[in-house]
Amino acid sequence: MLYAVLFAGLLSIFYCWNQISLPLLSAWYVVVGPTASGLESFIAYERSVALHGVLKNFGVKDKGTEVDPGVIIASPSQQDPDYFYTWTRDSALTATMLIDAFLAGDTSLQPRIEDYISAQAILQTVASPSGDLTDGSGLGEPKFEVNSTTFTGPWGRPQRDGPALRATALIAYSLWLLSKGEKSRVISQFWPIISNDLNYVGEYWNQTGFDLWEEVEGSSFFTLAVQHRALVEGQAFAERIGTVCAACRTQAPQVLCFLQSFWNGGFIMSNINDQSGRNGKDASTILGSVHTYDSDAGCDDLTFQPCSSRALANHKAVTGAFRSLYAINSGRGQGAAVAVGRYTEDVYYGGNPWYLCTLAAAEQLYDAVHQIHLIGSLVIDALSLAFFQDLDPLVEAGRYSASSEVYSNMTAAMLKYADGYLSIVHDFTPTDGSLAEQYFRDDAYSSFLTATSRRSSVVPNSWGASKAGAPPAICSSTSAPGSYAPAPVDCSSNVSSVTVTFDVLKPTMFGETVFVTGSHAPLGNWDSSKGLELHANRYTNSNPLWSGTASAMEAGDSFEYKYYQTGTDGDTVVYEGGANRCFTVPEGCARNVVQVDTWQE
Repeated sequence: MLYAVLFAGLLSIFYCWNQISLPLLSAWYVVVGPTASGLESFIAYERSVALHGVLKNFGVKDKGTEVDPGVIIASPSQQDPDYFYTWTRDSALTATMLIDAFLAGDTSLQPRIEDYISAQAILQTVASPSGDLTDGSGLGEPKFEVNSTTFTGPWGRPQRDGPALRATALIAYSLWLLSKGEKSRVISQFWPIISNDLNYVGEYWNQTGFDLWEEVEGSSFFTLAVQHRALVEGQAFAERIGTVCAACRTQAPQVLCFLQSFWNGGFIMSNINDQSGRNGKDASTILGSVHTYDSDAGCDDLTFQPCSSRALANHKAVTGAFRSLYAINSGRGQGAAVAVGRYTEDVYYGGNPWYLCTLAAAEQLYDAVHQIHLIGSLVIDALSLAFFQDLDPLVEAGRYSASSEVYSNMTAAMLKYADGYLSIVHDFTPTDGSLAEQYFRDDAYSSFLTATSRRSSVVPNSWGASKAGAPPAICSSTSAPGSYAPAPVDCSSNVSSVTVTFDVLKPTMFGETVFVTGSHAPLGNWDSSKGLELHANRYTNSNPLWSGTASAMEAGDSFEYKYYQTGTDGDTVVYEGGANRCFTVPEGCARNVVQVDTWQE
């Protein structure tokens, strides 16, 4: 539920709503101060709570719930606010965390991972206000109902980061399967899902969409960063299984080139090509660095690796923007951790610190130290100097070997600084360990698990950032038209009710409308006054598409249907030519199907 935490009348809302109710695992547990032993105890306790919180939001087979198996909901909360939906991006981030944990040895997570992948094969086929799978546009739909059907309400759409993040998750798991000799299964079951997502990225990366916070329409650093990663690892993965990803090869360099546009010389702009009027200092840029972390990439500025001078300068700029903004940060000077929000202009539910953002600030620093240790030396340059001087005002620019005192002191100071962010989370976590969040909701748990894993130097495998190559000297606004097809679905039982989307290509004039009717009640039983109205929200001169969705059609039903057009007066009805069309609602796993037609003259 929505609630606020007040402390001495000064604390901003920290874990302010969407509290996910969990069993009180340890009623006697009391949050203690940020001592070393207290923090270690908190981490050990909270990791079990966080994993429980993540798994609690999974749809599970044979549990008799309304949440489909493998669907990851944002929260059980269904009012004030209603987050009882599944988001493509959030689910992919959660799945990636679980896959990393599985690869690190938690084999109990494999059934959940398999269910998630099966659910995504179904969701890719769901027609939505963003589009459908015929041209890939539907893959940009941000969220769906928990029973894998269309969410038709108003929302910030499309959002173009979800397909990239889903591809990244599935590639990581598929690589493990390949190591176990399951190449044929990877090619037949998982590659079709991955291929759809990679083709979507290659085709739509240079079109605007809504950002990580679902508020700003423009070009987003976070989105472009994860898209670049997906294309790079997608190309290597395709080669590994003996196929090709043409979009990966041609578009990745251009995405990387455009990504440099977000660097303004002092920090990373969160969005460009937008009309938000914000200053650009946004925790989403830290999250972008965290989610494209590659331990083999060194401190690469081009990919904004966590230890790069650009990323460290950005860390200082973004976290520093909140230093004087929140009352709970009072007295926390430079070099001390602070509670971090989304962006300084945030007014959503009052605009407050977020667990997710505060944990991301910690995770970047843990990642950075891990990279520095792998390199074996520390470089402080003019760009990163201010960051390091916050930790030691006397430090100077230079290259310091691992045996030097400066190296030892600065890496220790960075870890202490990172622990400071965890200590803030520690201080404001309820005694039951529950973490609520304004936007990512369930992902507060995921971000806690990943941040504390990085603290223990448990890191994901390389995604090939060091092999991506330099961007071209001149950026080009390119695109690679993709091909899309439903992936095979592995399900345990057939569905009884199917949502059918009717797509028809019909050039029209302004004021004209296209409908479909037929010998079936959802289509009006041949009554032109009750036909299913189609919509032209994706209509273009080159693709005159009209689309509409009929829900609750019984699997196995057969019927005839035909399209018709009404004139500008709304009364004149003109049916298409030719014989009646025939359709049978498919039986099987698919809850959503798309019928694509061309108007018959």
